[in-house]
Amino acid sequence: MTGPGVMPAAPPAPPAATGPEPARGPAGSGVLGQLLLALVCGGYAVGAVLGWGSPRLSMAMGDFGLSIAAGVAAVSCFLYARTRGSRFRPAWVLFGISSAMASLGNAAWGWYEVILDTEVPNPSIADLFFLCFAPPAVVGLLVLAKRPVTRAGWVCLALDSWLIGGSLLTLAWSLALAHTADIEGGSVSYAALNLAYPLLDIALVSMILALHFRRSSAGRSALNTAIGALALTVLCDALFTSPLLHNSYRSGQILDAGWFAGSLLLAYAPWVGRHRESERGAPEEPPAQDARPGAVRTAGHPATAAHDRTSPISGSLAALTPYLAAAVCTLGILYNVVNGRSVDRVVLVTACTVVLALVVRQGIMLIDNITLTRELAHQENHFRSLVQGSSDVIMIADPSGTLRYVSPAASGVYGRDASELEDTELSAHIHPGDLGRVVHEVRRFLAADPAVEPTTRIECRFQSGRGTWLNVESTVNRHQGGLIFNSRDVTERVRLQAQLQHSAEHDPLTDLPNRALFTRRVSQALTGRRSSDRGAAVLFIDLDGFKAVNDTIGHQAGDELLVHAARRLDEAVRAGDTAARLGGDEFAALILGDTGEDRAAREGHIQELADRLRKRLSEPYAIDGNDVRVAASIGVAFAEPGQNAGELLRNADLAMYRAKAAGKDRVVLYAPQMQADVVRKAELASRLRSALNAGEFALLHQPVVDLATGKVAAVAAQARWRSGQGILFTPAEFLRVADNGDRAAELGRWTLEQAIAQAAERHRSGHAAPVVVRLGARRLLDRAAPPYAVEALLTRYGLPSGGLILELADSDSSVPQDALEQRLTVLRRLGVRIALDGFGGGHAAADALRRLPVDILKLDRSLVEGVVESARQHKITAGVLRIAADLGLQAVAEGVDRPEQVVALRAMGCTHAQGMAFAGHLDEYRLRRTLTHGTYALPAGPVVPAPQGPPHAALVPAATGGPVGPGSEPQGAGGGASLVTRRGAPAVVAQAAAAGMPRGPRPVGPHHETPVPPT
Repeated sequence: MTGPGVMPAAPPAPPAATGPEPARGPAGSGVLGQLLLALVCGGYAVGAVLGWGSPRLSMAMGDFGLSIAAGVAAVSCFLYARTRGSRFRPAWVLFGISSAMASLGNAAWGWYEVILDTEVPNPSIADLFFLCFAPPAVVGLLVLAKRPVTRAGWVCLALDSWLIGGSLLTLAWSLALAHTADIEGGSVSYAALNLAYPLLDIALVSMILALHFRRSSAGRSALNTAIGALALTVLCDALFTSPLLHNSYRSGQILDAGWFAGSLLLAYAPWVGRHRESERGAPEEPPAQDARPGAVRTAGHPATAAHDRTSPISGSLAALTPYLAAAVCTLGILYNVVNGRSVDRVVLVTACTVVLALVVRQGIMLIDNITLTRELAHQENHFRSLVQGSSDVIMIADPSGTLRYVSPAASGVYGRDASELEDTELSAHIHPGDLGRVVHEVRRFLAADPAVEPTTRIECRFQSGRGTWLNVESTVNRHQGGLIFNSRDVTERVRLQAQLQHSAEHDPLTDLPNRALFTRRVSQALTGRRSSDRGAAVLFIDLDGFKAVNDTIGHQAGDELLVHAARRLDEAVRAGDTAARLGGDEFAALILGDTGEDRAAREGHIQELADRLRKRLSEPYAIDGNDVRVAASIGVAFAEPGQNAGELLRNADLAMYRAKAAGKDRVVLYAPQMQADVVRKAELASRLRSALNAGEFALLHQPVVDLATGKVAAVAAQARWRSGQGILFTPAEFLRVADNGDRAAELGRWTLEQAIAQAAERHRSGHAAPVVVRLGARRLLDRAAPPYAVEALLTRYGLPSGGLILELADSDSSVPQDALEQRLTVLRRLGVRIALDGFGGGHAAADALRRLPVDILKLDRSLVEGVVESARQHKITAGVLRIAADLGLQAVAEGVDRPEQVVALRAMGCTHAQGMAFAGHLDEYRLRRTLTHGTYALPAGPVVPAPQGPPHAALVPAATGGPVGPGSEPQGAGGGASLVTRRGAPAVVAQAAAAGMPRGPRPVGPHHETPVPPT
């Protein structure tokens, strides 16, 4: 390609091996070994040339020196074969045996010449050892070389060996062997011995030449060195058997230097491969799992792959070998003809067999070529069918990036004919947004080591014939400097992945981002924004009243409402902001910061946006023809420096719950105190879990006084908690923590049992005042709670059933009223009286009074607090008391803290009261003292609220009914009227004392609650 082509104009050369650099030790030791070998061989050659200084030393070095060199070669080959376990191990064992034969032969030769100082007999034992040198070497070459796989290959190897051996035999016979065979006076054994040496050398040379072009890639250096060593040995043998040197040869001459060097070279041969392979960083031998004879796998290195490729010169020489052999035979015959000699029968027979072998060899090659041609054509048709019938598009691009071949599948995948794509630039069809990435990946792939990274995978967008962009995945391979692309259309897969990704990150109902995606975007906003931008904010939104929508008009309508609310929320935020649904009816919005505003202006803007959003979400929703209304509670938290996403979301969540606790349908900004309250509540809840087991709870009682007699009619039990740190918590503090949960139920059971147990003990002591225990409606419906638990507790502690009054703490609309009515009916049958607590403080109290079987009606504090100051409140409270009287219920006023409230309530018909006007919550000791005394002093005279006047005063009319002004002084019991103010308790008490009324315990103010003794 030109310009920004996919591939560079010429692929760069592969880099060096990426593996760790090999240690310098093996390379250095290899060079040192070669230098030492050259010095030893050179020294031996110099000594042979100079005659070693004396004839006897010359014979000793010529015989025993050669024996020692051959012995070193044998030991080296045996040692290598023992330490290296591979398929080449038998070859080196055979080379060791061959060297051992040579060592023994030279030792026997020296025994005759040096030790016995006699001529070596012919034949001798040394000849036997020398004759055993060649066969193991020939077999070792067969093992070490790349052996044929098929029978035809073995036949060709034998024919090639005979072609070479026959040609050499023809030439040697013509030059020297015929003369050796015709020596007169020689015996048959002598002639056979003289012919055996050259014939075995010819056989060895034939194997060397035949196997030279069949060398295995593994251990190539070792094989070359071994071939060189054997070739040097054969050369010396040929010179020794020649008529020119045979008769004049003596031990210790220069010819021995050749044998000596051949032995040491064979000793060095097995180790040279290890040094050279270690320099390349590749293993010396192929993997053992390759079962094919002679098969060699690349070892993951470019050098190994280069060795595996047969060079053209080697292939040409291997093909010319049979013809060269025939040419040698022809030269042997021509030599005899030119010299006027008759053609020797040996030469004639050998030449005929060589020609016959050549004909057979060529016939086998012809058959093999025909078979290979057919197989090649079959494979070509097979691969052509695979390529053309493949559903994947196969494209071949040259080094310049031009498409040279495109398979027919392109018409089905790309919608374009293959001919239309051929001879075009590949870069012209790739999406511009992906082209740079594709170019970078292709160049990186071409520069990588092919053995390490043979293929790569590229995914990009490819232009189709319809002008659209297809997502294409391609497997890329190298091809003669270019690339092969095997491509397939993955558009549907990419679309499905995008759809799955969208589904995993978005709410299925509203299609807004879900919690996971919203959290990630908040984290990105916090980590990616500039340090000067402090204005990012998170809004947590909860729809108030959504549960009622589900319960009244159905969940389908509720889902439709959520969809409308999500649409309103998404329309309210900017394009760069994020609106999300976190689950249920909870939503959130991320408002990114604006560096153009300061913090105060930014916070005001966000709060204005949140309030606008609250009003928008609170507008009616048209669902199924109905106008459905819900409110929205919104918590806002601003990002702070060093804050993470979890902390920011938690702060917004806390602000939202504070908005719901404050009355809902409002916006609340996060303040650090909210987190402190949560931590305190969590710590309190944690301590509360172990408080019951640690015995840190105590039970206090407040007297319920009969307003007609001043007697204690009952005692109301209430739990107090003194923590391990000595802090006394009232129920208002710790019941908020345990209001909903197992701890609250456990605390209710503990309170009930302790109240019954202490009331039973007081009853046995003569104090029969019943105990009042406050329980929630949900606790009454608990299977572990009354009626069965109450009956069991009354029986266990021996408390009469009339000694227990249960206060119904609330009238929750979610509690089944029918089930609650049945439970209360059962309790009344047991003799337990039922009190309806907090009447007048909630809208559901009237319905509870209508349906539930109760005996006592307890007025809420809100009906008592303003009964003296407000004429309106006075009438409301009086009306409630008349309802209680009409229903035959006993009325008990709770929170009566001032004497004037006692007088006013008694005048309205209230029969009982409890509060600080009589006593606070008493421990067991003071409660028993109060019960022993029996009565409290009561204020005298009715109190009527003034329609006008200061709100802090009330008129107390005298017996004659005349009013007394605010400035009047209090009088005795027999005269006038008394002015009772909010601080008028002492005057009332004094008036009661003057009238001779019995005096009870001194009234205890709000700050005189009796302490709880440490447990």
